[in-house]
Amino acid sequence: MSRSPQKQPTPESFLPVPPATFHILLALADGDLHGYAIMQDVAQRSEGAVRLGPGTLYGALKRLLEARLVDESGERADPERADERRRYYRLTPLGLAVARAEARRLDAIVRTARRKKLIGARPA
Repeated sequence: MSRSPQKQPTPESFLPVPPATFHILLALADGDLHGYAIMQDVAQRSEGAVRLGPGTLYGALKRLLEARLVDESGERADPERADERRRYYRLTPLGLAVARAEARRLDAIVRTARRKKLIGARPA
């Protein structure tokens, strides 16, 4: 019995990405981070508007790991100062492609909102 090769998912097949998940992908786009650092990055980047609680963060990371959008990294930013209990996460190539696809999708929505004068400069 021969197995047919499993079809690879396309980045677009993951869209739309839930907001909390997209924030995690954005945080990891800069490099490997542990969970608490992801929470801090999201809060700082959103100027406090988005705060990921541990349940939301680790539930999303579990789904991202299962979907192979994120990997656990064996590397530590500073091995001498790293807490061995901390798990570091990084984007996979598919995860980066999904983040890019979601950013393009959101950009198209924002461009439409601007054309409809819902945001941005208003006519005189």
